[in-house]
Amino acid sequence: MRRAERLEWWSIAWTISVIVVMGAAMGSSQTMKTAWIEDCLSLIPPAVFLISARVERRPANARFPNGFARVPSLAFVIAATALTALGSTLLVDSAMSLVSQEHATVAAVHIFGKEIWLGWIMVAAQVYSIVVPVVLGWLKLPLAKQLNDKTLFTDAMTQKANWMTGIAGIGGVIGIRLGYWWTDAVAAGLISLDILNDGIRALRAASAELVDGAPRALDSDDIAEDASALHAVLDARFPGAEIHLRETGRVISAQIVGATPPDDTLDVRDYWPGDPDRAWRLGHISFVPPRSDRGDVPGN
Repeated sequence: MRRAERLEWWSIAWTISVIVVMGAAMGSSQTMKTAWIEDCLSLIPPAVFLISARVERRPANARFPNGFARVPSLAFVIAATALTALGSTLLVDSAMSLVSQEHATVAAVHIFGKEIWLGWIMVAAQVYSIVVPVVLGWLKLPLAKQLNDKTLFTDAMTQKANWMTGIAGIGGVIGIRLGYWWTDAVAAGLISLDILNDGIRALRAASAELVDGAPRALDSDDIAEDASALHAVLDARFPGAEIHLRETGRVISAQIVGATPPDDTLDVRDYWPGDPDRAWRLGHISFVPPRSDRGDVPGN
């Protein structure tokens, strides 16, 4: 967690530098505008991750007797909703530019007494905006998998895939140079679709977690493999009982309905299948004993 938090602080600092560079070179290009907004959006996941990590450490109190273990789930929902909403807005904006046939113009600028087409500066800015997030994404990905943190994973995958955004942006600017005005709006639309796809995928997993659905995988809406393996182990250990698994932040909570706890000392690690170093994923196990056979008398 400490490494992840340090990396997120570095991510914010480097992303701000990308935003400054892209903003300075933006001009009137729809592609550059959309790419710049996406760079601004990429500040949301690391900021939300850092805030949630700080709140998560707070001790339980009278108002929150169960503590703040679910704060990462809330952070995931916020990041996913922001990506989805803004991806939709940008897609509509680029579509309107295409329908209205807005012709973006890229002028020339004078630098050190020489006239340089602003588009080349835009391309250079796009290259810089590709390198920084790709490197950060590769660094965050193993930490996200180790922590099983969906906010960090979504951030890592979004940044790791930013090379597509950069290539689309470069293509849009070069298209203007070649006289194809529509490439600017089309490239902006492709970037918007990429943002929207990331947002929808994250929102589906976040919604499932928020309503206590079965634990989902990091990279899809499928059931997590370790959760499926845990369900099989508990089902074999307590035959006839109902096994309910849900995810609280990074850990899994198991409820066994129709069984009583074993007589010996219960260590949740003993129930974890696979790598014992990942046993922290199983936060706790609770039991709901079988109903009494005394009838349906109220109070029994």
